[in-house]
Amino acid sequence: MRPETLVRDHTVYACVMGSRAFGLATEDSDTDRRGVFLAPTPLFWRFDKPPTHVEGPAGEQFSWELERFCELALRANPNILECLHSPLVEYADDTGRELLALRGAFLSRRVHETFTRYAHGQRRRLESQVRALPRAPDSARAGGTPLTPRWKHAMHLLRLLTSARDLLRTGTLTLDVGEHRESLLEVKRGEVAWPEVEARMARLTREAEEAAHRSPLPAEPDRRRVEDFLVRARRASALQADPHDEVVQGVAGGRDVG
Repeated sequence: MRPETLVRDHTVYACVMGSRAFGLATEDSDTDRRGVFLAPTPLFWRFDKPPTHVEGPAGEQFSWELERFCELALRANPNILECLHSPLVEYADDTGRELLALRGAFLSRRVHETFTRYAHGQRRRLESQVRALPRAPDSARAGGTPLTPRWKHAMHLLRLLTSARDLLRTGTLTLDVGEHRESLLEVKRGEVAWPEVEARMARLTREAEEAAHRSPLPAEPDRRRVEDFLVRARRASALQADPHDEVVQGVAGGRDVG
């Protein structure tokens, strides 16, 4: 079984993520592509199941099988939820459009725990990197190596915390940073002293905590609605499998593919 065949022939949803989706792209920004593929149901009749995710085949491309994608989204995985809300959708077939229509079913107050837990882990890594720097005034630390990964990661951490706070406040996940673009890019360029970055992180974390107590989001995602969608997608795949598809041919004919 060739994973690239699943991505090429069975993608139901594809979008652009990263800085371009967040409104933070600059001239040197990559184009990160993410997608969801629906593995043909006959592949699950074998002992060797289709992959849960595929890296590539293009550079900066990553895709998840639909069931795995839904599972992670129900757990409020930040990367997956953001993928569902990308403003830069490149492709969506009927299944993909139904997946997009289900975006609200995945959202719940669980996002407070998952977003802030992820942010906490990233912050600890940043703090360890700061401690490893030679002793110097804060302004020198901020301006000495303006394009190191540390500052880029700090920018995206502030973006994630802002997104989490606003999602908990409004019930809507918005990726584009809008009016915050320039202040975040200043962090990326190393123009903001580390204590100020820490203060912003602490404030956003506190505001997210406060928002969680009165959030319009439900306590849990709508698992039943999502499962119904997944079962229908699997059933439709089983009934309407393309007889000319090389992957399905391999299963139906009892031979290996790839």
